[in-house]
Amino acid sequence: QVQLVESGGGLVQTGGSLRLSCAASGRSFGSYIMGWFRQAPGKEREFVAAINWSGDIASAADSVKGRFSISRDNAKNTVYLRMDDLKPEDTAVYYCAANPSMSWPPSRSYTYWGQGTQVTVSS
Repeated sequence: QVQLVESGGGLVQTGGSLRLSCAASGRSFGSYIMGWFRQAPGKEREFVAAINWSGDIASAADSVKGRFSISRDNAKNTVYLRMDDLKPEDTAVYYCAANPSMSWPPSRSYTYWGQGTQVTVSS
């Protein structure tokens, strides 16, 4: 079991920055691929970014490439999402998730999810 708790969301103006954190408890954080997803009101949840077990390979959705970056600190059991040049369309609840896949890109579904943190970007 892995428990995930996100933090760092809030209200920011267009062009601003935020850094989300996701603290994991439970066993073997370093054995999970970690991802960030978001869900805007009335829309489906969508993939934002993912990072492999050691943190040296990452992927991101086209909509956030060049603006968002994912990183992790296995010693602190934490994954981060740095968000720069935020736009109103980035407004959503952001979730982190853990994937037990042994391959990259992950071949399994994300198994554990946090409760989410709200990010609101004002125009």
